Amino acid sequence: MAISMSELKKGLKIEIDGIPYKITEYQHVKPGKGAAFVRCKIKSFLNGKVIEKTFHAGDKCETPDLQQKTMQYLYDDGEMLQFMDNTTYEQIGLTYDQVGDTEKWIIDGMNVDMMFYNGNAITVEAPAVVELKIVETPPNFKGDSQGGKKPATLESGAVVQVPFHLVEEDVIRVDTKTGDYLEKVK
Repeated sequence: MAISMSELKKGLKIEIDGIPYKITEYQHVKPGKGAAFVRCKIKSFLNGKVIEKTFHAGDKCETPDLQQKTMQYLYDDGEMLQFMDNTTYEQIGLTYDQVGDTEKWIIDGMNVDMMFYNGNAITVEAPAVVELKIVETPPNFKGDSQGGKKPATLESGAVVQVPFHLVEEDVIRVDTKTGDYLEKVK
């Protein structure tokens, strides 16, 4: 199905020249002279490269043949990250490039959404919000209650800014899209 310039938006998945992309940035430009156009930054699902693309009125792109399946992250074997299909128990490995930034939000046993393009696994997406334990953070000091932030290393390896009152072993919720601390899990 063809997608026109007016239907483009951030997060949309499109296919250009047989390569699936995701729109990461979107800007509608209406110059003083000439016709309006859309300037986008698009990220390839196949190699993770981000390119800039301009769409003019009348330009069309296709909807890619993408399937999504819930998979369980098993382990990192040193060369690839291994995932298992929860229904067939089939194991699939993805390279670090294919996984990208998602790697810092997943831990062993976590369910993720794996994206398939024409039957081949191409990338994974972590859940929008994850619960992870703090494994390292500076200690609290008297007077650190004025709403400041400090860095905290999570069990997955990610580093996020958290309020001063949190300590090691606390479990927190984190937004994986922005990397922001949301709340402490009770």
